[in-house]
Amino acid sequence: MTLIFAHRGSSKSEPENTMPAFKKALKDGADGIELDVQLTKDGEVVVIHDEKVDRTTNGKGYVKDYSLQELQKLHVKSQFPVLHKVTIPTLIEVFEWLSRNNLLVNIELKNGVFLYHSLEEKVIQLIRLYRYEQRVILSSFNHYSIVHCYQLAPDIETAPIYKSGIYMPWVYAQSIRARGLHPHYLAAPDLMVKESLKNGVSVRPWTVNKEKDIKRLLAIGCSAIITDYPKKAVEYRNQIKKLL
Repeated sequence: MTLIFAHRGSSKSEPENTMPAFKKALKDGADGIELDVQLTKDGEVVVIHDEKVDRTTNGKGYVKDYSLQELQKLHVKSQFPVLHKVTIPTLIEVFEWLSRNNLLVNIELKNGVFLYHSLEEKVIQLIRLYRYEQRVILSSFNHYSIVHCYQLAPDIETAPIYKSGIYMPWVYAQSIRARGLHPHYLAAPDLMVKESLKNGVSVRPWTVNKEKDIKRLLAIGCSAIITDYPKKAVEYRNQIKKLL
C-alpha cells in the first residue's frame, strides 16, 4: 500500500511545519508527516523550512542567529483562522506528540545553505532517546549529510532528495547505503519507480498535489507520496482500493 506523507503537515489547511498542521495531518488520515529541521544559535533542533524566518513568521533574519527563546517569541503567520498564537516547534515537541500516535516521520535536514555543526548528531540522538529508529526517515538535498547519517546510525533509513533525473537512481541509492529515494515527482516516471522497487529501494516523490499525479503513483504501487493535500490523497487511495 502506498503511504501518504503530509508535506510540512497538512500545510494547505494549517500553517506549515507547526503543531496544528501535524495534528491536522493525523486527523486527515495521513500515514506520516514530513518536516524540516535546522539549528538555533544555542544549538536546539527546531522545525522550520526556510533558513530565514521572514516568510513564515513576523520576524526577520536567519534561524541560526536566534536563540530558541528568541525564536519562540515569534508568531507564525497564517492565512487560516487561528484561535491562539502559533509558534515554531522544537523537534522534541513534535517527538513528544508522536508518542501518542503511530505516525511515521520524514525529517529533512536543512543543511544545504548552512552546514549546521552536529545537526545530524543532535537529530539522531533524539531519535535514539525516543526509540523512533523504525519510525523515522532522514532525508536531505545534501547527500554528504545522508552518508554521514548512515555512518552514525546505519539502522535508521536515509533517503537522498533530488530534483532532476538521476540515471539508475536505485544504483546510486545503494552506493550510499540509502534505503529510499525522494525525487521530485517529475523525476519519478513509472519505469524508474518500478525498477527502484524491484531493487529494494523505496521511492517517495514530492510534492505530489495534482489528482492525475497522485493517482498515477498510487496505481503503480509507489512506496509513498509526499503531498500538501493528505486528505485528498487518502480519499483517492480509498477509491482505488474499492476497485481492486
